[in-house]
Amino acid sequence: MKAVTEPQRRPRGRPREDPSDTKTNQSLEKALGILKSLSDHDGLTLTELSETAGLPPSTAHRLLGTLAAHDLVAQDEATQKWSIGIEALRIGMAFQRRNQILIAGRPAMTELMEGTGETVNLALLDDFQVVFVSQVECHEPIRACFRIGERRALHASGIGKALLAEMPDARLKQFLQRPLPRLTDKTITDPDRLTEELEHIRRQGWSVDDEEANPGMRCVAATIYNAFGEAHAGISVSGPSSRITPERLSDLGQKVRDTAVRISTLIGGHLLA
Repeated sequence: MKAVTEPQRRPRGRPREDPSDTKTNQSLEKALGILKSLSDHDGLTLTELSETAGLPPSTAHRLLGTLAAHDLVAQDEATQKWSIGIEALRIGMAFQRRNQILIAGRPAMTELMEGTGETVNLALLDDFQVVFVSQVECHEPIRACFRIGERRALHASGIGKALLAEMPDARLKQFLQRPLPRLTDKTITDPDRLTEELEHIRRQGWSVDDEEANPGMRCVAATIYNAFGEAHAGISVSGPSSRITPERLSDLGQKVRDTAVRISTLIGGHLLA
């Protein structure tokens, strides 16, 4: 008769961490840091990249070799500079396929650009920042340009302030307890003054970045809503203050708001009553 063996019981508590897992995670963190550093530049030498990413050149070189093997980074032989590779584009396109707003909103953005003569931007809310995900540039020699993927503080951005104005009270209170960095002389850094500004934005339906992020540049923005009535994205027109004058703000604000409503409808979104 065979002896019956009881199944081993799992020890209680958190499983012990394998030291090799920790090492792998650290390497992954460093590799992701390299990708983020490269995404902020049009090309970096190994020395520049190691300084930007805060890694020893030998470590950066080793990780670059692995990333290059997967076409996530590439090196220009002539300049010896590293940049984001073609495979990163394919991976990034998965985000576009998942977010219908990028596809549905493009024709409306182009129409808005043609109707205003200014650059049109689309940004998503990510925690307490906005991330620019799409842009239609105007044809003017002097125009506002944002790098796709660039992040901006909510309190110093037209889209950011439009989103703040629609943020639930508890979430907004949490944001207002954070420091509000000053980017220009016009940046609103006082929570009470920002609260008043947000109340004004709610009443008129659109917001203005009046040289609060970049001197000499203005932006007019409005909120895009998803199917749950949540403000999770925004659209704006931006350009030099010499063209986006105070006299144009009302007309631009209405055009931007109309476009935001149109895009909200296209993605099945709506403003809750």
